[in-house]
Amino acid sequence: MIGLGIWQLDRSGEKEAMIARLAANRALPEMAFPSPPVGDEHLFRRAGFMCLEVAGWSEQAGRKADGKSGWRHLAECRIGAEGMGVKVDMGVSDQPGVTPQWKGGQVSGVITHAPDSTPLLASLFGKRPPRNLMLVADTPAPGLSASAPPDPSSVPNNHLAYAVQWFLFAGIALVIYLLALRRRERRATPPSDPAQS
Repeated sequence: MIGLGIWQLDRSGEKEAMIARLAANRALPEMAFPSPPVGDEHLFRRAGFMCLEVAGWSEQAGRKADGKSGWRHLAECRIGAEGMGVKVDMGVSDQPGVTPQWKGGQVSGVITHAPDSTPLLASLFGKRPPRNLMLVADTPAPGLSASAPPDPSSVPNNHLAYAVQWFLFAGIALVIYLLALRRRERRATPPSDPAQS
């Protein structure tokens, strides 16, 4: 358990360095949206592409740039002759069920993770493939409000808390072990005979 705590401390340092790299991505010049498969190295970087056609829309709970809640609308954009698709967050509506009238065009915004429907247990115990990326558009589709831009400070770094947790577990295990030894010692010591004294 102490080893696991030390490992989590190491992971905390690695995560802090990764978050600093991701925060630095915001200052880099705009790039073409990366073709999959890619890792997380492009998160929070500005990118753009030409959406040739909107193949479909989906919606889910989201947040506007002003912090108010709503329903964000994700366009499935075709961006190449080979039919590669990219999700784009085109903005937030106050009510669900809105179908934006946007048909495609040049899109610029910030790269983030696309929504993932992998069940929690599968992500914990199975080998998880790299997550898909999507773009949060700077300019919303007509009739929608701009979505809140992705923020590197939202990337969790819980490793320090996990390290403290493992050290506490080790301390509790040590106390239980010492109490067990004391109890065993008491059982092994025969009671003194009052007749001999």
